[in-house]
Amino acid sequence: MKFLQKYALPTLVVITIFLMGWIFGQQHGRQLTDGQINMLIGSQMNDKITKVVSYIGNDYIEPLSRDSIAELAIPAILKELDPHSAYIPAREFKQLEEPLQGEFDGIGIVFNMATDTVIVLNVIPAGPSQKAGVLAGDRIIKVNDTLIAGQKMAQREVMKRLRGPRGTQVELILERKGIADPVAVTVTRDAIPLNSVEATTMMTDRVGFIRLSQFARTSFREVKSAVDTLRKQGMQSLILDLRGNSGGFLDQAILIANEFLEKGKLIVYTEDRDKKRMRQFSDGRGSATDIDVAVLIDESSASSSEILAGALQDNDRGTIIGRRSFGKGLVQSQIPFEDGSALRLTVAKYFTPTGRSIQKPYTAGDEEGYNMDIVNRYRHNEFFSADSIHFADSLKFTTPKGKVVYGGGGIMPDIFIPMDTTNMSRYFLEVTGRNILYRYTIEYADSHRQQLSTARSLKDIEAMFAADKGMFDRFVAYAAKSGVKPDYRQIATSRKIMEAQLKAYIARNSEFDSGAFYYFICPIDNTLLTAIETLEKND
Repeated sequence: MKFLQKYALPTLVVITIFLMGWIFGQQHGRQLTDGQINMLIGSQMNDKITKVVSYIGNDYIEPLSRDSIAELAIPAILKELDPHSAYIPAREFKQLEEPLQGEFDGIGIVFNMATDTVIVLNVIPAGPSQKAGVLAGDRIIKVNDTLIAGQKMAQREVMKRLRGPRGTQVELILERKGIADPVAVTVTRDAIPLNSVEATTMMTDRVGFIRLSQFARTSFREVKSAVDTLRKQGMQSLILDLRGNSGGFLDQAILIANEFLEKGKLIVYTEDRDKKRMRQFSDGRGSATDIDVAVLIDESSASSSEILAGALQDNDRGTIIGRRSFGKGLVQSQIPFEDGSALRLTVAKYFTPTGRSIQKPYTAGDEEGYNMDIVNRYRHNEFFSADSIHFADSLKFTTPKGKVVYGGGGIMPDIFIPMDTTNMSRYFLEVTGRNILYRYTIEYADSHRQQLSTARSLKDIEAMFAADKGMFDRFVAYAAKSGVKPDYRQIATSRKIMEAQLKAYIARNSEFDSGAFYYFICPIDNTLLTAIETLEKND
């Protein structure tokens, strides 16, 4: 082991330098000369590496190009470094980057394949499908000449057929409730916005809610617009939901933090291997410095989510609620190659304003152990009890107002909310795991389409649910026909969570955005309920 620690990393660094230099030469249509390579890595090591590459290229039993050798070697090298340095092949790069860019070319629908049928859940307002006459609740039977319905086609294959360059057309054959014959529609593809603000709604008369799913190029603009919208509806305080948000662009996290901070507050700083620091401060131009804020996080909140939560927590600005975040605090520099691939190389670490390192501990080369961290947290009861999370005194930091916070990886919330499993039952797991509950909500939305489409507010949908006294009983009967016999003791245990999910999924199938889902799921979301209670108490 000592031998590996002493020699493995320097060797990998040399190999990395060689490969990057060699790839650079290949990308520019030439091969580096021996003299140039010698200047990079030294003749002795160069002889061995070039001989290995040459032997493989010339004598290996299967022909391999130098590009193929590089595709094999680079990931193996990076795997021995930190958990977040990575090589992204050209075939994957565009797919990974697209969600962060803010738009794609398509037809503008939100669909689901609850069975083997493509069901249109929502039509993006003013998008290509709405302009062509596609309606929520439509079933897509054919895309151009390809039969979709009943084919058990993978969702990615359906998406591939619906997407395409803007300006091109796609022919849809639709089945529409109340219409006997198929409906033919021609949709002209166009740019479709990918919104990182997944939901915007008022939870109470005074408390607004914004769900941010990732930090894309447009996230700051979207959050700022959402805050303005909620202010007009009477918002006095805000819940910013970052649960499950794995990060994205750092600058967007800084800009959003700036909205809530007074001038001159440190937001985040990075430190490279030479201990050189780069600091980011608020400029005092934020439009939400007067709004009380609660930030929701969990074990899947990472990177930019942790930077934003840490900036607000360390500046005594708002309340962090939920469970300890993931702990990704390594800064990657992205190096693109001409073939469309890219190298993401860790070059620094993130620190919160009080000096806490966001990055959780890791062992170089032990990717499996790093990935097991979340599983180990669960096994150690950290999802259920704050007392199970232990911090060393050396990792203790203090905010300007005297609040104690801890480093050592991730952001520990001010208010810990344990994972809630009290409403679980075998019946609930059956009806959700077999997609029965969700399929029922699709059918319910279809049969109540007129009421859902004419609703002007979530209060109207709430009134519709209140008037329908038999909705839950009909669901139990539907589940029985689908093969899950009623167990009324288990149903009583899980009734609250099932009723909330039924309402939330049905409401999301209305003309409202996902804000409707969070509004109706709120009664069983303890983290969200605690945030509302905390903000209303502060008011």
